[in-house]
Amino acid sequence: MSKLIYRHLYARSALTLIGFCLGYTTTVMTRLPWWTLFFVAAAWIGVGLKLRWGHPANARYRKMWPWSLLPLSLWGVYVYLADSFGIVDLGAVFFHLQAGMAEHGGAGKMLIAVLYTLIMIGVLAAVTWLSRHDQRWRLAERFFAILLLASNPLLYSLGQRSASIVTDDGAWLDRRYKPPPTEELRDAPNLLILYLESIERTYSNELFGDAYADLNALGEQGAVFEGVRQMDNTGWTMAGMIASQCGVPLMPAGLLHDSQFEPLSKVVPGVDCLGDILAEQGYQLSYLGGASTQFAGKGLFYRGHQFNTVKGREDLEPLLEDPEYVNSWGLYDDTLYDITADEIRRLDNEDNGPWGVVSLNLAGHAPNGYPSQSCVEEQGEFDGQDILYSVKCSAWLARDLVERLESEGLLNNTLVVILSDHLTMRVSVWDQLTALDRDNTLIMLSNDIKPQRIRRDATMLDVFPTILDALGFKLVRDRAGLGTSLFSNNQTLVEAHGIEVLNERLREETALQHRLWEGISPQRREPDGSSQDSSQEQTLETPADAVVDEVELIH
Repeated sequence: MSKLIYRHLYARSALTLIGFCLGYTTTVMTRLPWWTLFFVAAAWIGVGLKLRWGHPANARYRKMWPWSLLPLSLWGVYVYLADSFGIVDLGAVFFHLQAGMAEHGGAGKMLIAVLYTLIMIGVLAAVTWLSRHDQRWRLAERFFAILLLASNPLLYSLGQRSASIVTDDGAWLDRRYKPPPTEELRDAPNLLILYLESIERTYSNELFGDAYADLNALGEQGAVFEGVRQMDNTGWTMAGMIASQCGVPLMPAGLLHDSQFEPLSKVVPGVDCLGDILAEQGYQLSYLGGASTQFAGKGLFYRGHQFNTVKGREDLEPLLEDPEYVNSWGLYDDTLYDITADEIRRLDNEDNGPWGVVSLNLAGHAPNGYPSQSCVEEQGEFDGQDILYSVKCSAWLARDLVERLESEGLLNNTLVVILSDHLTMRVSVWDQLTALDRDNTLIMLSNDIKPQRIRRDATMLDVFPTILDALGFKLVRDRAGLGTSLFSNNQTLVEAHGIEVLNERLREETALQHRLWEGISPQRREPDGSSQDSSQEQTLETPADAVVDEVELIH
């Protein structure tokens, strides 16, 4: 009798755990509110009790291991990634695994990952118990395993990436790559780039109140670009910076890396980026970031592309008056911007030629942001969850920095670029954001730029030539990398082909990947003819491409 009672208890516990996990997965994968998980769980438990799952009338125990354990585990990984980041980008996963994740600030996510793991172990145990005690589950779970594998978006993405191995044309993007300019720049202006972590222009929508108001105010003084969308492989911090400074999507080195089990030693060494171009012009270049430069290869990227000064948390934290005034990722924005202002003063006083300063903040980092104490004094208490509070803080501090530098005369003959590094990941207003047409922030301020709003279908790749154009470089057909200057009338790749085509071509691309990682990847076989000729041909579109482009434009 006691065995029967325990069996009923185990069956109900297993059904309850699976039901709540199924309900939670439903809310993560859809836009349904969180409380609908209880209805899904109740329906599942009700069906299970009605059909006597786990204790059928003719129960026959059989020790076995369900086929669905591995597919269930893979689904658990996907749900965790989707719940944490909103959009699962395998490119980001692969890149961070190779570039390094030391000194990350995601301690909270580590605890959540442990909780997810424990729950998944419970789910696997529940499915195993039900399969061993109920022959109906033993028969059904094999088909269930196939269904789980076929429906997992994680495996679908892997399959798409694997398709590049057998593609007919793996050089579609590489043929459209245009080397950046090399001629001398006259009367070179200074350059200040402020990357605002996850502060996309979508926050300017009236749904989000005045969270974006300070950036709107700055935009009234210069050029505001609308429609800068996010294509694949540009949706995390390093990818966004490389897209906007090199004009290429960040295709991870992957199997091209000679030493698969060692960290990367260089980041996209095969292309010339903004730092390389400006260094040739005699610029003094500095990168200052609130987070560690060891995370995701930021230090490798900036040092490898000729920045003179590269400092992150490990370098800047000792400069703080209060060493305890840091968050899990690094410096708060108010102290970072004070240090940034000091760096600009130093460069201006040294007068060793034009300077370029790149700053990356933290305030808008998902899921809740890291607002500074100065914002608490300005905006009132932070509830710890409202991302709009952090967005407003990030925008206000950026405007305050620009106005401070202007008042000191430090921005004379200076191009100021304010942009988001990528669209935000899952935050408290995720459902509202994803219901809108989302685009990145891009604002440019300069004495030579009149106030204007420019609406283009573009991506972060187009930021690179737009910066070069604003600095005064002469661009061939207004292009550099894979981008087109948004000040020009020439079409961007998105306008010519559509973002879906670009993403599809990116999944099939191999030649551009070789180009990015040239020097750390095995040498690819060149076609017949001199390497110089083949290199020249790579930057040109084939006649077939031109015909296809013309047909698509007419269509």
